[in-house]
Amino acid sequence: MGILEKISEIEKEIARTQKNKATEYHLGLLKAKLAKYRAQLLEPSKSASTKGEGFDVMKSGDARVALIGFPSVGKSTFLSLMTSTASEAASYEFTTLTCIPGVIEYKGANIQLLDLPGIIEGAAQGKGRGRQVIAVARTADVVIMMLDATKGEVQRGLLEKELESVGIRLNKHKPNIYFKPKKGGGISFNSTVTLTQCSEKLVQLILHEYKIFNAEVLFREDCSPDEFIDVIVGNRVYMPCLYVYNKIDQISMEEVDRLARKPNSVVISCGMKLNLDYLLEMLWEYLALTCIYTKKRGQRPDFTDAIILRKGASVEHVCHRIHRSLASQFKYALVWGTSTKYSPQRVGLTHTMEHEDVIQIVKK
Repeated sequence: MGILEKISEIEKEIARTQKNKATEYHLGLLKAKLAKYRAQLLEPSKSASTKGEGFDVMKSGDARVALIGFPSVGKSTFLSLMTSTASEAASYEFTTLTCIPGVIEYKGANIQLLDLPGIIEGAAQGKGRGRQVIAVARTADVVIMMLDATKGEVQRGLLEKELESVGIRLNKHKPNIYFKPKKGGGISFNSTVTLTQCSEKLVQLILHEYKIFNAEVLFREDCSPDEFIDVIVGNRVYMPCLYVYNKIDQISMEEVDRLARKPNSVVISCGMKLNLDYLLEMLWEYLALTCIYTKKRGQRPDFTDAIILRKGASVEHVCHRIHRSLASQFKYALVWGTSTKYSPQRVGLTHTMEHEDVIQIVKK
């Protein structure tokens, strides 16, 4: 019995088991086994295989965005519209066969956009180069899920299921659970909140399934068994996802309005170039980037060349971006902008910068 058969057996077992107090331990064990087999499935095979065409693209620019979707939903057309890269687009499925990178220039930042081949059902098991596509998506900062507005709901459910099964968690935060394996002393279990989905017995059963008999577990929020399994496995990726419904020119206004009001969703039309500017604004928000301008002593700030950093970056991050030895010679910095009480304010290395601040660094 292969891994795929074992996985389908467990999935069937979970589907036909009623969810109640009596079966929660059984379901918890099944979920742990399922996560274990899926992890084995993602590991590369040991046998030497023939070298195929390279798939991953070198990371460049300030952020990376992956385009994921079923074949023929308009991913390549979107890439060609947004960037100066021309990705082949045609009216048949699987026009794109490898990963095609492009660069969006927006608010002084270079955002790398990856056009990935279409995903089909069963991609997580390796169908249609699905594994490579999903592996590239794991390295992105934000996932744009392209959906056909005429059949968006079905596609969205299937794609979420595929990404979920390979450890990509969309628009979720990391569970607040402290977990540390130890050498001895058994399992110590504590929680700071009332748990409604997990119990100490269930946690022990799941840990025993992973051959862990000594560990410290502290629940700081009410988490489900699935989230606890994610913490044990530890290779989960939590990333923001923007659901983009393309081809809105083919559906009614009421339907467009309904789709646009959904959380994390944007409606566009690549054919008629509708709403693309709003999509860029949303993308910038999801990437959480900040522009920081530099200023030389006695001169005006240079607004042409911005330093792009992540939200919450400190003065130390700015120093490292300019030159790696600058932080060691740093005396103080003068900052103008929204992060200060008054302009200019004299700050140290730990000061947090905000969008469009201006900084002047003084060395020792």
